[in-house]
Amino acid sequence: MGERNQGEHYPGFEGRIGRTFVESKPWWPPRREAPHGAPNVVLVLADDLGFADVGCYGSEIPTPAIDALAHRGICFSNFHVTPMCAPTRAALLTGLNSHQAGVGMVNCDSGFPGYTSELPAYQPSMAEIFRASGYATLAVGKWHLCKMSDLSPAGDNHSWPLQRGFDQYYGFLEAFTNFHHPHLMYEGNGVVNTDVYPEDYYLTDDLTDRACRMIREVKSADPDKPLFLYYAHGAPHAPLHAKAEAILAHRGKYDDGWDALRERRLARQIELGIVPEGTKLPPRNSEPGEDVVDWDSLSESEQRVMARYMEIFAAMVVSIDDSVARLTAELEAIGQLENTIFIFTSDNGASREGGANGTDRYFSAALTGGMAPVTEEMVLGIDGLGGPTTMPHYPRGWAMAGNTPFRLYKSHAHRGAHSVPFIVSWPQRWSGGDPIVRDQYAHVTSILPTLVDLIGLDLPTERHGLSAEPLVATSLAPILDDAGKASLHTEQHYECFGNRSIHRDGWTAAAFHIPRTPLDSDRWELFDAAEDVSETNDLAGIHPERLAELIAAWDDAAWQNRVYPIEDGSMLMLLSAPDQSHMIRPIKLRGGAPTLERFRASMLVTQRSFSITIDLTYDDGDEGVLVAHGGQEGGYVVWIEDGAVHFETNQGRWHCQRVGPLPLTAGAAQVVVDVAASPGQVWSVTLAAGDVAIEGETMAIPWGITPFNGIDVGIDRRSPVSWDLHERHGAFPYVGTINSVLYEPGELAPDAYFGQVDLLREMGLTFQ
Repeated sequence: MGERNQGEHYPGFEGRIGRTFVESKPWWPPRREAPHGAPNVVLVLADDLGFADVGCYGSEIPTPAIDALAHRGICFSNFHVTPMCAPTRAALLTGLNSHQAGVGMVNCDSGFPGYTSELPAYQPSMAEIFRASGYATLAVGKWHLCKMSDLSPAGDNHSWPLQRGFDQYYGFLEAFTNFHHPHLMYEGNGVVNTDVYPEDYYLTDDLTDRACRMIREVKSADPDKPLFLYYAHGAPHAPLHAKAEAILAHRGKYDDGWDALRERRLARQIELGIVPEGTKLPPRNSEPGEDVVDWDSLSESEQRVMARYMEIFAAMVVSIDDSVARLTAELEAIGQLENTIFIFTSDNGASREGGANGTDRYFSAALTGGMAPVTEEMVLGIDGLGGPTTMPHYPRGWAMAGNTPFRLYKSHAHRGAHSVPFIVSWPQRWSGGDPIVRDQYAHVTSILPTLVDLIGLDLPTERHGLSAEPLVATSLAPILDDAGKASLHTEQHYECFGNRSIHRDGWTAAAFHIPRTPLDSDRWELFDAAEDVSETNDLAGIHPERLAELIAAWDDAAWQNRVYPIEDGSMLMLLSAPDQSHMIRPIKLRGGAPTLERFRASMLVTQRSFSITIDLTYDDGDEGVLVAHGGQEGGYVVWIEDGAVHFETNQGRWHCQRVGPLPLTAGAAQVVVDVAASPGQVWSVTLAAGDVAIEGETMAIPWGITPFNGIDVGIDRRSPVSWDLHERHGAFPYVGTINSVLYEPGELAPDAYFGQVDLLREMGLTFQ
């Protein structure tokens, strides 16, 4: 940069003195005018949607808008992503393999180059490429491409949407959120401050409203300016939330269970030509810890609750279809639909995170295996499932049906993990009619080069002076235009939590991995991918040389793409993880402070002792929340009501424990909550005011991410920790004065996993 005198360098400024301006470096890359008539691009990405979960891929769930896309375009029956959400997003937006792009895992920065949890500084993103080509770049929904330590307004935002090429962004930065009460929404780089959501609020509707508004804003200001809209849904990822009337529309449709559903979906897939005639339905998944029981072996109560979970999931899929319908209508109303490339896909296969039985407490179940049995309380509260008081996820039997006809689920490496719907529509180029099916092998890394090819975009070779890596896949445009063209994507590796597979020249080798066991003890299977799409006929014993060749090819690809070291649940990510000790320093929050973002907040309390000192002014009659940390997913709240202090933890709707009431006297006061973390993952809580203290019974420690709503002072924003308190008082802002709230983290619990780093490192190295 340099200073220029206005009169010295520019005509018309002669004689003007004393003023200079700073010449700044132009934004990278320089934006040029888009080619005349360039198409709009709308890319809709569902989250945890299985291969068989939409109508044109065999589902009974009504998805007329998505099906209409298929009728206007082309469906791929052999399209693959990565086995998990954030890695797929990184591969989609960079055109690189996910580990190569630094996102081999979700939300962890291990210090290793394949696991940084953010987009690489050297690689132009899809949005940056479109923006440089004169497009308006718009994003709504889930981002999930930055480190957890960077999620707050104080974090480094270099891997946030606006810093990676989007002109506008509205959504959430994390892996998931509450659909009735989102925990932290961003508009651009700023937090959307919301104390209370309307009773009829639903996240997918909100995101779709904003997406349609963005389209109208751009096209009203400049109808000729093409736009790129990236709509990354939070649905149907857990927690399974939907509007009550939407859930009711599916009542009774799943009473005959997942076994019958799989059979119906496969029959419909064969009829549609999505899978070949003669495709076999594999036996129910039976791998250790991933098995599915015969539906008929369940009790009547279990079937009733489990069917309700699937009704909620179906309602969420319909909400996605509704969003596609609204986007399509918006484009059609302004005469832009014919010249819009519309892509619909999913980030991975259906998820088994709800465990064998499903759960009404997803945040805890996802970390503990989701093995909680169906209880009488759940049966009595069945009509509340999917509403704001629950955090449900369905049993893995439904995920198995969602991935029909493939085996296993999200986070594995068999086809159920990474085979998903993929629809491309561009009416101006491909005429409508019956859905056209392409069965050539294709991968998510091909989307970027395909768009570059179809539109004629310039592909930068560097970013901010750093050399970019070449794209790893080729364009699908020849296959889109000609069904007879062969796929040029002949080799692709997969890895997630130690599960591994490789596709090469029409063959697939796959290994199911049991966490925290040696990798070399895994048994690899071999499949003829062309003849056995559902991976039911293991040919490893017949072709051992071919299997050995594929295993060696996987290993070569893993080293070339930064897959090693593999994180399989042994916490190897802690080996070189950046220091986060600054996150555990004491912090003082003032009354009226905005929400302290959930990751920073969790570091103060996760698996450790801590104290909360609340300085306030209390007069007779003052009431309200002093501190709230979390929401209906779990957490704790301190409040004053009826002249006394109360403390409550929440581990789910029917799992609440209290300390108090502790009477208060008028005048300046100090309330102290002292929490001691003990072996066995329990807290001992002492509540004190002045010279009086009371101690409650031991309480289960909330799991690491469970208090997802962060810390609020003087109010319980958004999803309430205590629903009973919320029903009486709403957000319940404190009417007195809170001077400060001091959090002082203490020692880790003796059995905290953070305190066992040496053991975890030894385990991680042993299992490689």
